Amino acid sequence: MRKLKESARRIKHDALTVYFIARNPDTPIFVKLLALAIAAYALSPIDLIPDFIPVLGYLDDVILLPLGIMLVIKLTPALVIEVSRTRAAEVAAQPVSNGAAAVVIVVWLLCAWAFGYWLLGMVGT
Repeated sequence: MRKLKESARRIKHDALTVYFIARNPDTPIFVKLLALAIAAYALSPIDLIPDFIPVLGYLDDVILLPLGIMLVIKLTPALVIEVSRTRAAEVAAQPVSNGAAAVVIVVWLLCAWAFGYWLLGMVGT
């Protein structure tokens, strides 16, 4: 189980690299969009399968994300990858912001509430 958790942490670091790939102006637009989607999912506190579920909780972090990360890296120019990895290492060394995490959670909850409200409106018509 410890090995699985370590793999998940390493993938989160790679996802940060993918985020910086998406923000680099030298990255092709299709790769930017793909990288943003993968980074958003990887860095989001909400997973398809919650991490507290034994073994299954880490499957999306250990299988789905690496496939997406590998695809982005394969499609990205080497210089962009090098710059993005350096930038990700610098950011990973900084302290974590609990305030930013709270903002992300609030935004996800508002989106879920808006979707539920819209869905209930669709059912009522």
